[in-house]
Amino acid sequence: MALWRERHPSGPPVAHTFRTRYADRWVRFHSLPGSKRYPESEDEYAIVLDRYSTILDELFAGTDVFVVTMDWSNTPTGHAGYPTPRQILHPDGIRWWTESEQDDSDPRFHIHTRLYADRRRWNRGCLDGLLRAVADETLVEVFVVDTELQRIHHPYDGGADVILATPAERDRVRDQHTDWLSSHPAGL
Repeated sequence: MALWRERHPSGPPVAHTFRTRYADRWVRFHSLPGSKRYPESEDEYAIVLDRYSTILDELFAGTDVFVVTMDWSNTPTGHAGYPTPRQILHPDGIRWWTESEQDDSDPRFHIHTRLYADRRRWNRGCLDGLLRAVADETLVEVFVVDTELQRIHHPYDGGADVILATPAERDRVRDQHTDWLSSHPAGL
């Protein structure tokens, strides 16, 4: 936690906020041709996994990474607020961070986002089950980050938000995969 706070004082490691917090180093890649959101065949799953893994290889090949998954609850230590395969797909993830929203005076409406992390060597295929669940939207808020917390890959159903160390590095990676970019002016 201390390293995250040191490197990212703008906020907690909540994946859906990365795009706006790191806009100058952000790029989004779509996971299927034509910006199709969900795969419907094994051929399309193969495309999704290849696109995720190609970028992950470019960012992390031969290095250790932290894999982060999430669940939430109405209590800091209670059962997850929705069914998820997180524990099956990320069994080595240990509780790393709890981000609590307690703005409502009624505790029934408090939300505790719990992040679980493990450290592993990045190898193509090591996250295929987890990435497939992300593509199906059965897991959300997943991200992979280098051990220096400089480069982040946040896959979601439909693509991946990628945060690079510098705008120049973002441009280089973006320019290698122009066919995977959105035609939307904001890159969404």
